[in-house]
Amino acid sequence: MSKRLFDLLLSSIGLLLLAPVLLAIALVVKLDSPGPVFFRQERVGRFGRPFFIHKFRTMRHEPAGQGLQITVGADARITRSGRFLRASKLDELAQLIDVWQGSMSLVGPRPEVPRYVAHYPEALRDKVLSVRPGITDIASIEYRDESRVLAQAANPEQAYIHEVLPHKLALAASYVDQASVWLDLKLILRTIGAIVRG
Repeated sequence: MSKRLFDLLLSSIGLLLLAPVLLAIALVVKLDSPGPVFFRQERVGRFGRPFFIHKFRTMRHEPAGQGLQITVGADARITRSGRFLRASKLDELAQLIDVWQGSMSLVGPRPEVPRYVAHYPEALRDKVLSVRPGITDIASIEYRDESRVLAQAANPEQAYIHEVLPHKLALAASYVDQASVWLDLKLILRTIGAIVRG
């Protein structure tokens, strides 16, 4: 089975089976704070093409371009429902839409904003962007507490760029070298396990 067919099949099943859950999350987000249900942000996709990622909104609605593009510690912008959605990773379920549309995959390197893609070394940039970005990957599992780690840094953004990002890129490059449907299944199961242990 091809990776795209695998993604299309599972995202379609996921959207159908999880429709009541998705609607419930949308209602909670809408009632919790003013603003749209979805947070949409430009990310860099396969071959460097930009796309707008979907997430259930977990922060106060702010005009585009304001604030940090990473989340640090107990960020004051996070809403009450947002804390739970982030901890449980339920905010990421909206990306099943992106997988179904074809801009993302279930498994693949997490898509970054252009600001941080500009820091990719050229050789790694071409490799990491040669595949569709994913909802989950090895780095997502290893860096589940990323915001808490960054909160301990004197300059969180610089720590992200110079310490966290290089390690994430190395893991992403390793995934590209080994990519297969069986590896994707393994990482999906590991992700579910990490969330359950949460």
